[in-house]
Amino acid sequence: MEQHTYLVVMAGGIGSRFWPFSRTHHPKQFHDVLGLGRSMLQLTVDRFRGICPTENVFVVTNRDYVELVHQHLPELPANQILGEPIGRNTAPCIAYASYRIAQRDPEAVIVVTPADHAVMHEENFRAAIRTALDGARTHDVLITLGIQPSRPDTGYGYIQFLDDAVKPQDVQTMPGHEDGTFPTGLRKVKTFTEKPNLELARMFLSSGDFLWNSGLFVWRADAIIKAFHHYLSDIAEVFDEGADQLGTDQETTFITRAYSQCRNISIDYGVMEKADNVYVLPADFGWSDLGTWDSLHRMGQHDADENVVDGNALLYDTKECVIKTPSERLVVVQGLEGYIVAEYDNVLLICKRTEEQRVKEFVADVRSKKGVGYN
Repeated sequence: MEQHTYLVVMAGGIGSRFWPFSRTHHPKQFHDVLGLGRSMLQLTVDRFRGICPTENVFVVTNRDYVELVHQHLPELPANQILGEPIGRNTAPCIAYASYRIAQRDPEAVIVVTPADHAVMHEENFRAAIRTALDGARTHDVLITLGIQPSRPDTGYGYIQFLDDAVKPQDVQTMPGHEDGTFPTGLRKVKTFTEKPNLELARMFLSSGDFLWNSGLFVWRADAIIKAFHHYLSDIAEVFDEGADQLGTDQETTFITRAYSQCRNISIDYGVMEKADNVYVLPADFGWSDLGTWDSLHRMGQHDADENVVDGNALLYDTKECVIKTPSERLVVVQGLEGYIVAEYDNVLLICKRTEEQRVKEFVADVRSKKGVGYN
């Protein structure tokens, strides 16, 4: 069934919380964040080898980044890189890719993933994806992967699931697939919760029935398009009108017009929080969204003093820091504990790790006081 399995990589974001490393002209998905010799975008596509053939990989990105995607994924033909004229959050992005794929393959089963997440245990990841694909291929369901939480993190959304095992007769099969079995590991979703405060996050962790929302989705193309018709009918109407132009010379013109008519809305808020056929697969494969410098500190290789260093650096009396600097510049750090020291393309950031939530504030101040050349 591999020929009907498709991958959609969402690679249009700027990642401003990772400033100054992630910048408008070169966002973090195009960087080797983990120091592995591969960009986040490349690592994302790499981990789907054996699950999805290259000819079924689609990347959705801002039109300004299409050439960067070409450079990082030269194996992808131009027609598999979908350029958005403006950012409209994840719902229009997913609608664009889903309609495009459905035009090509009505039997398509789609995995949707952000381009900037990290996975430490790739075999566990692939096993989870295959389980979700098994459920989505034959059933009218929308599946998300939920990560077993290891701490009361306030930076992630949470998914609450029902404890009871799913009864196969309660899950609608797709026509022609009535003999398909539903994976036993999937659970019906009860609620979605946006980033909670610390007290609520602690309650979620202790309850045992909450998972981190990974932003990874698996569904049939026709199932998600049906969900758009039910819950985001305005976006569905836009894409219905121009679906026959997708994959033709008129696609770019149509998408420019379509995005001007689409509202800015996430797939979580627009569909997943409203639909009654949403299921979650609890999983644990060493996941991080790598959205912040602190997440890099958790995921990176630590030295004896719990520092994560990527660059040409000498450290003295320095502990629990993140140092990410250009290899051509020698950086000497003395006496810091719990700091971020990050330099990229004419900007140097020195900030307490406990204050990293202020990075967006710094970016806004830089834009207003120093101009757009630094953001």
